[in-house]
Amino acid sequence: MENPICKLFGIRYPIIQAGMVWASGWRLASAVSNAGGLGLIGSGSMYPEVLREHIQKCKAATPKPFGVNVPLLYPDIDKLMKIIIEEEVPIVFTAAGNPKLWTSYLKDNNCTVAHVVSSVKFALKAEECGVDVIVAEGFEAGGHNGREETTTMALIPLIKRVIKVPLIAAGGIGSGEAMLASMALGANAVQVGSRFVATPEASSHPKFKEEVIKAKQGSTVLTLKELTPVRLIKNQFYEKIVSLYENGSSIEELREALGRGRAKKGMFEGDLVEGELEIGQVSAQIDKIIPASEIIEEFIIAYNNSLNNLKEIN
Repeated sequence: MENPICKLFGIRYPIIQAGMVWASGWRLASAVSNAGGLGLIGSGSMYPEVLREHIQKCKAATPKPFGVNVPLLYPDIDKLMKIIIEEEVPIVFTAAGNPKLWTSYLKDNNCTVAHVVSSVKFALKAEECGVDVIVAEGFEAGGHNGREETTTMALIPLIKRVIKVPLIAAGGIGSGEAMLASMALGANAVQVGSRFVATPEASSHPKFKEEVIKAKQGSTVLTLKELTPVRLIKNQFYEKIVSLYENGSSIEELREALGRGRAKKGMFEGDLVEGELEIGQVSAQIDKIIPASEIIEEFIIAYNNSLNNLKEIN
């Protein structure tokens, strides 16, 4: 049986590379697409004309399908969407906002639309808005996250039972074994973020990539729920946030401490002390920096080996 996500997106493998801020430029997106997955450009860290440049370079680097991820909480969304349509990007993943605002516009302009959710409630709302695909992202995920703290393994079957559109699992998926587990629970594909940060093609700073490799179990924490929940590697900036919580600081004081450009400072500029270091729990499993194509290959080999091992049990 043909995989519905592979058919919908025109890809070989049901592996989608997450559109991460400061990591997912055209080099990473095109490398993943060339390897048979679906690469996504992360527009959340891009000015409109920078996004246009990345789209055009991605087109030149791969003949395969690719898409753009758009976090709806960022400014200039109207300009980003206009460029996406002008450049005829076929696939758009939206996240961190209300899909009702842009789904019809995108679909009217021949885009296939996926939306990232962290709960059954928002999955139903997104399907009602007409999205083509739901991405169920669990508590393990890096970057902006859900407030419910529902894990991926719990979230997939909950959402699968109530939606009719294809389902992509996200959060804590860093191996072919995890891919098999996700699909056994009802997902049609997986979205992988953190594992692709530790690649030469990722646009994030080498110091940040090395910090990801050093991460152990418990190195990341979900915090700042009062603003936008985000999973961070513990560092001096994180300790400052902890201190504010302990002192009963207000939301405004938290917002002031966060300031602007904190993720850029950490992930793109390599400031491991004062920057936000966004990454998922699966970072504890990552111990090497390898090309995106090798990650895809490792996923497929591990998936097939695990599937064959399970068949032997019968």
